[in-house]
Amino acid sequence: MSLDSFIHHLHFDIEKVNPPDIDVDWEDAPLPYKLYRGLPTLSLPTEIPLTLMKQKLLSDCNEPSFSQLGAILWYTYGVTQLSQDVMPIASEEDEVLYFQSKRRFLPSGGALYPSELYVYLKLNDLGHGIYHYDAAHHRLVLLREGNFDSYLTRAVGGNCDLNACFGAIFISAFFWKNFFKYHHFSYRLQGLDAGVLLGQLLSVTKEVGISSGICFQFLDRAVNHLLGLSEQEESVYAIVHLSVHDLAWDSLKRQEKAVTASELIKELPQLFHAHYVKSKNRKDPLLPRRMNEAAMLESTGSFSSVVVTNPSRVNGSRISLPVEDWPEINFAQYCRNRLSPEIDFMKGTIQLSQLSRLLHEAIGSFSYRNDLGDGQEMIAKRLALSVCLHQVEGLVDGAYHFDYQGNSLALIQHGDHRLKLQLGLSMDNVNLYQVPLCFHVIGDIDHQMSQSGPRGYRIQQMEAGIVVQRLLMSAYSCGMGGHPLLGYDARLCDEIYQIRSKQKTSLIQIPVGPYRHRPRLQGGLHG
Repeated sequence: MSLDSFIHHLHFDIEKVNPPDIDVDWEDAPLPYKLYRGLPTLSLPTEIPLTLMKQKLLSDCNEPSFSQLGAILWYTYGVTQLSQDVMPIASEEDEVLYFQSKRRFLPSGGALYPSELYVYLKLNDLGHGIYHYDAAHHRLVLLREGNFDSYLTRAVGGNCDLNACFGAIFISAFFWKNFFKYHHFSYRLQGLDAGVLLGQLLSVTKEVGISSGICFQFLDRAVNHLLGLSEQEESVYAIVHLSVHDLAWDSLKRQEKAVTASELIKELPQLFHAHYVKSKNRKDPLLPRRMNEAAMLESTGSFSSVVVTNPSRVNGSRISLPVEDWPEINFAQYCRNRLSPEIDFMKGTIQLSQLSRLLHEAIGSFSYRNDLGDGQEMIAKRLALSVCLHQVEGLVDGAYHFDYQGNSLALIQHGDHRLKLQLGLSMDNVNLYQVPLCFHVIGDIDHQMSQSGPRGYRIQQMEAGIVVQRLLMSAYSCGMGGHPLLGYDARLCDEIYQIRSKQKTSLIQIPVGPYRHRPRLQGGLHG
C-alpha cells in the first residue's frame, strides 16, 4: 500500500488498513509509561503545588528551581490519578464492568498515552544532560551527560539558539504503546496525542512565565541518536525550547550551510540503554514505522515554510460574536477536574457568549512560536473550527464556520444535524442528541503533504491536537466538558460543512456540552 493511500484510508476508510479480526491481547498490553533500567535517577519533589501561579518565575531568574521543574513536568505529563470506572454491560443480568486506569491530566486515545517526554537541562543544581521523565516514579533518568547546545542548535536548523535556553523538551511517539490496540490506526492517534501534549505543555509554560517555542522540523536521526532511541520503536515528533527570558526565535533565518544528520551523528557515541515496556510479543508497526521513516529530514536544507491557505474564508451570512473580558482560566483546577463525559452529556441551553469564548480561546486568539512560518503565528492560518449547534441562544440550529479574522460565524447549512452525526459514529459511546455543540477541526484535505510530504501530515495532526487541548480547557471554563472522537464519518461531516470542493476536510470531532458526573472511585496522586 502506498503511503498516500494509507493516509487517505486513515481518514475515510479505516477498515482498509486495519484487519477486521484484530484480537487485542490485554494480558500482554504494554505499560502506559517507559521504564529505563540501571541508569542514574534523580527524584523530583513530590510536594506538588495546588496552583501553578505561585510557581511563576521571577524576572531576575535565569532558570526554574528544581521544585518548579518538577511541577512543570507533573502538570504536563505526570501520572496523576488512579481511577476505577463502572461501565454497564448489555445483558439480562444487568452486569457491570469495573476497570482501573492510571490517568494523566490530558486526554489520550484509549488512555494509552503513546508519547514519552525527554528533557535537555542546563540547571545550576543539576548535571547538564539529556534526561527521560519517568512519569511512573516522578523522577528524571540520566541518559547522556554533557552540553549539547551546538548539536541541537544545528539539528533544528538554527531556528533557535540553545545557548539562550535553560533547556528543551522532546516529545516522542512510542509506536507499540497504542499499536497493540489500534493497529495501523494508531498512527493517526500518535500525532493527535502528541499535539494534545504540546498544547498542555504550552499552557503549563505560559502559566509559570516560561517562554517556549516548538520545532516541528529537525534532523530526526540526529535527535533520536542524541536520546538513544531505536527508530524501529520510537521517534521524536517535536522539540520545545524553554527560556526564562523572551525566546530569540527566527524561523526565516536559516543556517547558511546545510547540516546533515549523518554529520551530527558522528559527533556522539551511540547509546545502548535497557528499558522495560512489559509486552513479550510485540508486533512490527509496519505502516506507522514506514510513515515515520518517510517523514524524516536528513538535511536542514530541506526545511521549509508552510504556505498559508487561509481556511477561514467562507461565504454566507455572518453573525458577529461578542468579546468579553472573560476571567482567567484556573489551569491547575482544570487539570484536576477535567474528564471526558462520553455517555454522560446532558441537554442544556448554551449562551452565545459561551460559544464565543470557546471559539475565541481555542483558535481565534491563539498564537505560538513555531518553525512553520514567520515565528509567532496564529494557528488559525492553517486550521479552522466549524460547529454543528443546537439550542444556542440567539442562533438558529445549523452548521456554522468560525471566521477568526472577523470574529463571526457563517451559517453554512440550516437545521438540526444531530441525527446525521449520530449515524456517522462507529461506536454508540456518545449520545449526540444530548450534546448542544459538536465541533470539528478543519484542515487541508491533502494534509500539507503537497508542501512537506509525510512530515506535513504529522504536523497537521499535532496542530489539530493543540486546538483540541485548548478547546477542552475553554469548555471547562464555561462549565462544560468535551470528548474528542475519531470514530466518526469524515465524509458526512465534510458534506454538512460543504468543504470538500474547497479541498478541506474535518480532522477530529469534539462534542461539547453540560454533563453529569458518572459514579467512579478516583484517587489523586498528590504529595
